[in-house]
Amino acid sequence: MSRDKYNQRLKRHEQELMELYMELYHDEDSYRKLLNDMQDYAKKRSPQLKTLDEERENNPAWYRGSNMLGMTMYPKLFAGGLKGLIKKLDYLSEQKITYLHLMPLLKMPHPYNDGGYAVEDFRMVDPGIGTNQELEILTEEMRKRGISLCLDLVMNHTADTHVWAMRAKAGEQEYIDRYQCYDTYDIPAEFEKTMPQVFPTTAPGNFTWCEEMKKHVLTTFYPYQWDLNYKNPVVFNEMTANILFLANMGVEVLRIDAVPYIWKELGTNCRNLPQVHTIVRMVRMILEIVCPAVILKGEVVMAPKELPAYFGTPEKPECHMLYGVSSMVNLWGALASRDARLLKHQMDVIHSLPGNCYFVNYLRCHDDIGWGLDEEQEKKLMIDPLMHKEYLYHFFEGVFPGSFARGELYNYDPVTRDARSCGTTASLCGVEKGGFEGDQEQVKWGIRRVLLMHAACMSLEGFVMLSSGDEIGQVNDYSYKENPDTAADSRYLHRSPFNWENAELRSKEWTVQYGIWEGLKQLEELRRSNPCFEAEAEVTTWDTCRTAIFAIRRVKGENELVCLSNFSEYNQTACLPTLEAEYEDIFTGETINMQAAFMAPYQYRWCRRK
Repeated sequence: MSRDKYNQRLKRHEQELMELYMELYHDEDSYRKLLNDMQDYAKKRSPQLKTLDEERENNPAWYRGSNMLGMTMYPKLFAGGLKGLIKKLDYLSEQKITYLHLMPLLKMPHPYNDGGYAVEDFRMVDPGIGTNQELEILTEEMRKRGISLCLDLVMNHTADTHVWAMRAKAGEQEYIDRYQCYDTYDIPAEFEKTMPQVFPTTAPGNFTWCEEMKKHVLTTFYPYQWDLNYKNPVVFNEMTANILFLANMGVEVLRIDAVPYIWKELGTNCRNLPQVHTIVRMVRMILEIVCPAVILKGEVVMAPKELPAYFGTPEKPECHMLYGVSSMVNLWGALASRDARLLKHQMDVIHSLPGNCYFVNYLRCHDDIGWGLDEEQEKKLMIDPLMHKEYLYHFFEGVFPGSFARGELYNYDPVTRDARSCGTTASLCGVEKGGFEGDQEQVKWGIRRVLLMHAACMSLEGFVMLSSGDEIGQVNDYSYKENPDTAADSRYLHRSPFNWENAELRSKEWTVQYGIWEGLKQLEELRRSNPCFEAEAEVTTWDTCRTAIFAIRRVKGENELVCLSNFSEYNQTACLPTLEAEYEDIFTGETINMQAAFMAPYQYRWCRRK
């Protein structure tokens, strides 16, 4: 990057960046150090990354293109680590993946690391997964294929084995000050009065006693994850340097983990405080100055109407995109209940958000399905929220009469009767049950549900991220119970090694793998090629006069597409009386009358106006 180019970017943001930094820290020396670090990392950007920076500056909405197709995976489970993943990139290119989210791969303690979210070194790949050199080779090879790498950035905490924590334990005050540590329990007791617990059953309380320091340490998540003290400018500067280090290794998307928690104040719930947005805004500006090819994806698990704050404003943006968590939950809720009304309501809320709000939608990820439904809307629909939640998690556990699903509960609380659900898409949709019972008819219905769920997900505003293994119908792996390190965590039910033998079956017409692979391929190709899936398209839900049928209408100029999804095992007829033109189902070629559109069980139609 030329010095002039850097100075232009800096000039665009410097006044606001300085004002926000001084508002938080009132420390000119720390601010000057931040600027020096930024300039240093900008100089170290490779020629290829500098070229990408300029391309993205000219096309800042690149991540909103209809060609975007994501996948998330654990590199060790997928291919044994980064070296194996490099050799398997052809497989991803075959699917035309453009965005790959690799689950935490930075150095972590073993065996307890919260799935990699307890980070021991933010600048080193975990030796069990690969090396820094392999990560740089991987990012270079991915760029050649048009695939952007997404990595997690854990901003809230470090592992208690991180060098900062170890030096704090040794009594070095500089490092003690990087965490939130207290000699007595007086202040922690005040925090506990208003600060909710994240894991009240598995990790109760928000503080952990450190015998080496003789202090109470703030540990919002697990005792071995020490919360960072962002009131200390050194913490912000050092974490920003970690971000820029990863960006210079070729990381193009940073998923900022647990971002609502990073600022704490006594007397509050210590979540979503104004200073959080100040920090995210500063990070956004720093990226735009140093490495504008890099974007931010936030992990914010909140009701959709509360999410715009994390996007900022068009004039002062924060995150580029967030996860569509509520979309996932409501899609599964619609499948189990044969009722798409809550899904429609949630999408209506999302469509009402400002235009700078953009989401990554998915059916499954590394985590559980937490049944955070809109309770007020449930009550309006005469649905009892607690009974509905119990129905859903028992349905996907497979114990409710007539359920086709096979899954397990996570974090069941007998007092509150709360629980979450685990399982792969194929198992939750009935493929596993049919296969176990040797019933090929059940398996076929399971495949139909898998494709229905993906079709509905792809019809939503935003882009789709697949969970590795779902494209070949991978089912639950119960062997995690044999490992004492994972036996207590049912999320490992769907965190299993990728089955390459089954992947080879994707070309055999008689297999489950072929049915799902080819069905997804058709959906993906149509989504890429139809102008109604472009970022500028107007997206709205439509009433179908049938609670089981979900409808999305997408319009781009003179092009119109109506996406219908039947979430029930019964024939249904959708009625959209205001759509009087003739439509054609682009999957079957049938002419469709929208005033009486026949839908077979679990059928999806994408109907374009003739």
